[in-house]
Amino acid sequence: MVAQLYINTVGNILIGSASWTDKTLIDCGRFYPKDCKSAEARLRHYATQFPMVEVDSSYYGMPTPANAQLWAERTPQDFIFNVKAFRLFTGHQTSPIVLHKDLQQALGPDAPKTLYYKDMPKEIADELWRRFSEALEPLRQAGKLGAVHFQFAPWLLRNREGMAHVEHCVEKMQGQQLSVEFRNKSWFDGDNLRKTIDFERGLGVVHTIVDGPQGFANCVPRVWEVTQPSVALLRLHGRNSDTWNIKGPASSSRFNYWYSREELAAMVPEIHRVAGLADSLHIVFNTNYEDQGQANARLMRQLLA
Repeated sequence: MVAQLYINTVGNILIGSASWTDKTLIDCGRFYPKDCKSAEARLRHYATQFPMVEVDSSYYGMPTPANAQLWAERTPQDFIFNVKAFRLFTGHQTSPIVLHKDLQQALGPDAPKTLYYKDMPKEIADELWRRFSEALEPLRQAGKLGAVHFQFAPWLLRNREGMAHVEHCVEKMQGQQLSVEFRNKSWFDGDNLRKTIDFERGLGVVHTIVDGPQGFANCVPRVWEVTQPSVALLRLHGRNSDTWNIKGPASSSRFNYWYSREELAAMVPEIHRVAGLADSLHIVFNTNYEDQGQANARLMRQLLA
């Protein structure tokens, strides 16, 4: 156990990928051994290579306590899971069919085909929050829950309504460590940059340092700040401007990007600086086409070491 952790970490920096189950990752055949055929075998293998992972499936559908218990059981004692918040909470459009059957029934036959959080009856929204927190409990009990990551919708602006929704999410997840990622440049335009960092610091949430394409309304600059002393977070989405806003069934088509050694090396000084300001720095590669994320995570680990 100690030897594995020594190999997979660089000081207090934990490096991993977003998801370990992407279809293109499995199909490419480069990351998993040929005998890794089951969900259990894949997670156990992943955890021999990296000390942390981001759970992305929880964004598309509510996680379950049973799955979280299995994740905890199949990974080493010091392994960490960051868990992405369910998309309804972050302002994204959601189909009713991904909700629990009883909640679908509670919405009634006339429920819209596309749901938004602001349109949800309060009692159903409250129940979703309760079930989401309940699903995280096995990871928390095992000491394996890192940050609960809120990637807010691109149309969440830095205005009174947008800030109130972020505060609402923090209130609903009281007792959990939240990380927040904005996808609208209004949060960082001009004087808003410092105001947003102060806002995050006041709420006690982790600021997400974002590396991604630039020049779009739903892109934000890379801001090397730490707002919570226990955890800092860097998420790398690639820099593929051509695919950033394409519509497709799989996120891997949007984040199709190989980071070069030079691109990663250029970030190393700031990464070391930020790591010195927090107890732990999580670096998550969200480039999830085939084994891009895993290969670049290994390269980053080499460069940092």
